[in-house]
Amino acid sequence: MIRVKSPSRIHMGLIDMNAELGRVDGGVGLSIDYPHVVISAEIADEIEVIGHSLLAPRMKAAAKVLLPEGQGIRITIEEDMPNHVGVGSGTQAALSVAAAVNRLYGLGLSVREMAIAVGRGGTSGIGVASFEKGGFIVDGGHKFKDKGSFSPSSASRTPPAPVLFREDFPDWEIVLALPGEDMHIGAHDSQEVDIFRKECPIPLQEAQAVAHVVLMKMMPAIMEKDIEAFGEATNLLQGLGFKRREVRLQHQAVRDLMELLQDSGAYGAGMSSFGPVVYAFTDNPKDAANLKKDAQAFLDSTIGGKVLVTKANNTGASIWGE
Repeated sequence: MIRVKSPSRIHMGLIDMNAELGRVDGGVGLSIDYPHVVISAEIADEIEVIGHSLLAPRMKAAAKVLLPEGQGIRITIEEDMPNHVGVGSGTQAALSVAAAVNRLYGLGLSVREMAIAVGRGGTSGIGVASFEKGGFIVDGGHKFKDKGSFSPSSASRTPPAPVLFREDFPDWEIVLALPGEDMHIGAHDSQEVDIFRKECPIPLQEAQAVAHVVLMKMMPAIMEKDIEAFGEATNLLQGLGFKRREVRLQHQAVRDLMELLQDSGAYGAGMSSFGPVVYAFTDNPKDAANLKKDAQAFLDSTIGGKVLVTKANNTGASIWGE
């Protein structure tokens, strides 16, 4: 039996949704320990997924793509993560199953090869890199002539983007607010495709501003473990480029929650991917507890939900067993 535990990820933003230089996408984000997906898997006569989860169809599809002809697998979902909320559940579910099939059947595939096979990483490379090594990641996007359009990963079959920068994320506290079940659907599938088509290309000046913040403020802050500068960069990104459009499309309560965290002592706060998950950073457990309390009180009085405190994942997925 093989067991796989995969991290989730915070997607902080897409860098260049203008493509004038010939490349598109580019992403910045980090892996986090919780929520996560944990599965166990063993060879079986057919494909079977045990456990009630919205991720089960993705897992079954991933297994079907990679399994040798006539072979099967029994997958048991031991721990789940919410679907379509901005933490990268689809990529982690698909890669977890791919890794299990890879190990059980001795396929010898790299993480990148598995991602290509199951169709993940076609826009952002953050989720695939999170599974492989964890940490804070900046990817270089794709050649626009290869991708051919502004589109999300769900509508792209382009291979995962090259990782330009990967560094262990400092031992900071990460407050993660997951709005209630009525809000538990960020943009996805056809809705996400329509947003990309409508909003892109964004003005070149905005793409340049995002790149400036990432290269000259966020990346050095990680290297120097400067949470104040990193938080400032995080806040700046919420009002720039494609992220500004993602935030604008969210429920007002989600935007208000982000501002509450920014004003309540967090060094920086933002929305992951298309949301509705909101995150914030601090370097003090007591401050994290206070931020969690404030955010939970806000959710309880508005749209409901749960707030937790987690840490970065700097190792990627764990795979063990025989």
